[in-house]
Amino acid sequence: MTTSRIADDLSFAYWVPNVSGGLVTSTVHQRTDWGIEYNRELARHAEEAGFDYALTQVRYLSSYSAEFQHESVSFSLALLEATERLNVIAAVHPGLWQPGVLANLAATASELYDGRFALNIVSGWLRDEFRALGEPWLDHDERYRRSAEFLQVLRALFTQDTVDFAGDFYRIRDYSLKPRPSKAPELFQGGTSTAARSNGGRYADWYFTNGGSVEELRDQVAEVRRHAEEAGRETKIGVNAFVILGDTQAEAEDRLREIIAHADTESVKTFAKSVQDAGAATKDGKGMWANSSLEDLVQYNDGFKTGLIGTADRVSERLEELRSIGVDLVLTGFLHFDEEVQRFGREIIAPLRAGKAPVHA
Repeated sequence: MTTSRIADDLSFAYWVPNVSGGLVTSTVHQRTDWGIEYNRELARHAEEAGFDYALTQVRYLSSYSAEFQHESVSFSLALLEATERLNVIAAVHPGLWQPGVLANLAATASELYDGRFALNIVSGWLRDEFRALGEPWLDHDERYRRSAEFLQVLRALFTQDTVDFAGDFYRIRDYSLKPRPSKAPELFQGGTSTAARSNGGRYADWYFTNGGSVEELRDQVAEVRRHAEEAGRETKIGVNAFVILGDTQAEAEDRLREIIAHADTESVKTFAKSVQDAGAATKDGKGMWANSSLEDLVQYNDGFKTGLIGTADRVSERLEELRSIGVDLVLTGFLHFDEEVQRFGREIIAPLRAGKAPVHA
């Protein structure tokens, strides 16, 4: 039987807004900037607010109304340079990176920044990116088989003296990473599908999933933990959530309705069409966006579903529900990033870690 492990304390991450358009596909005003200086300052404020991680997005083409994008790995290094304790996770696509080259980069980054550099392996859902860059597009389960090999190669290079790996996608022959990092970069597997859950449990340090209800997430947590247990290892769980803190429940819910009412409907529909190669394309119909409504897709990683919308008391209650089902980390998104990251730190993170009731603004 799968062991249920519950973290003593939740960790917190935030989405780095290194692509234009913010975290919602809506014309509602967002006091968020995708630029470098804004993000350096945001990283420092997030660190001060108690955030443990930042996740830098990867995008190579405009999509979901995000016209511009900064490359994820180099941007992550800039945020590490601007901070002292914050761990920064760079999202990368297998198929667009060679794992041995990436392992060398990650090992050096880990040494430069005290082990604070991490990688999120995302298998890809936007066919046009691969086509534009001249790389073959694989079907869903093949993309995750490639990710499984990618994770195994990275892990081996970080931890073994010499690596030989003969897979269907990658070949490593008698190769040594010298020097190996004194702290191996943490490896995250992003996704929601059955294949993603298997990869997360068997090969990754962390499994990152889209937002969902407590009931939906409970099943995912159990499945990932079962795979990890069968592999004789442990995987932690991170869940996406869009946060709207209000002085009253009605205020927070009104802000949510405003975001949805001003949705960029055309962009949302285009996004919905693009992600048909994701969860809906799997044999069992499970996975990212397989059951997402157009309203859900206004926050493009189903962040509304997680329910961190309301007063500080309500948000703290929901966080405790997530912790109780085995969630280790909550990956947050905000409408107005800089000011709301700081408010989240004051009203949610600090009281939770002090064991006190939430602080109200």
